[in-house]
Amino acid sequence: MLNDGDKGVIIQRDRETYAVAPHIPCGLVTPDLLRKLADVAEKHDLSAMKITSAGRIAMLGIREENVDAVWADLQMDPGAATGQAVRSVKSCPGNSHCKRGQQDSLALGLELDEKYHGQATPGKVKMGVSGCPNQCAETNFKDIGLVGTPKGWRILVGGNGGSNPRIGQLLAKDLTTEEATELVDRIFAYYEEHAKPRERMGRVVQRLGLEHMRQALGV
Repeated sequence: MLNDGDKGVIIQRDRETYAVAPHIPCGLVTPDLLRKLADVAEKHDLSAMKITSAGRIAMLGIREENVDAVWADLQMDPGAATGQAVRSVKSCPGNSHCKRGQQDSLALGLELDEKYHGQATPGKVKMGVSGCPNQCAETNFKDIGLVGTPKGWRILVGGNGGSNPRIGQLLAKDLTTEEATELVDRIFAYYEEHAKPRERMGRVVQRLGLEHMRQALGV
């Protein structure tokens, strides 16, 4: 039996079948990609397909002997759905498409996804990028959240939506895109330096205080 994470699989409730969630950066798909996913699901007689909260499409009900064949047919990388890593970057359409968008959240989300997705971290990390304060990417509930405003980006830290939900705290505001991406780099470095094993960023902020992070990062 495979364990969660082996070959990018997640064991299902029946303890016999598996799910995989191919990486789909910021949930952006094409008609050809959707056709491929549907063709693979039909070929291997999967029980279901599910759009996840991270913007992936999970393929459910895979028999162990078919796992390798499914990945071979998909020709896609696994999404980082388990383990201590940057799990996902969730993004709304931003000002590329949405009439309320104030910053290009989709372009920034794709940039952050390319740079960080799957990176090993002390605890799991989820990121969100919203193009306006409506926060359709649920930015307040991410370990690192970026929110677009007319004056630039706000950066929130320490949010999560788990069994003990926490709203992210405002770390900086009115940043250019370049300033925001540079600060995200420094946030990751701070997290690596100060987090205990498996400790989420919100607990680090709670334990050391937001002002400690601000002083360390110079914001």
